[in-house]
Amino acid sequence: KMEASDGTYDQLFKIVLIGDSGVGKSCLVSRYVKGVFPKSKVATIGVEFAAKNLKLKSGTRIKAQIWDTAGQERYLAITTAHYRRAIGAFVVYDICKRDSFQNVEKWINDVKSQADPEITIMLVGNKLDMANSTTREVSTFEAEEYAKKFNIMFC
Repeated sequence: KMEASDGTYDQLFKIVLIGDSGVGKSCLVSRYVKGVFPKSKVATIGVEFAAKNLKLKSGTRIKAQIWDTAGQERYLAITTAHYRRAIGAFVVYDICKRDSFQNVEKWINDVKSQADPEITIMLVGNKLDMANSTTREVSTFEAEEYAKKFNIMFC
């Protein structure tokens, strides 16, 4: 067994969150790891880390190590270095901002060119809680079709 500062685990899985600045990557991480949305919105600088220990039905204990990357262009070089040894990449876009969805292809291409060829990529539409029929700019159907085109998962 491997020892971690926050518990013992059998396997470590590294997951990278990428996407434009302001699409809610840090909020997703906070909600998943801590169970709460952050009170203030502060842009990520470089990369921030979070971890969550999980126990599978089989009894295997895993540690999900989540790397929350900055979406600004000036941090792109930092981001590409952090794809190494990642088993998954969540490409996040804001369903209320079409431009963030239009940039998804750039992020997918970054993953495919920089990461392990076996990496699992998932397209994640975020901010459903902020959307209504007039503010939503990207439909679920459109995103599902887009994910199929790139042969990636969609959530």
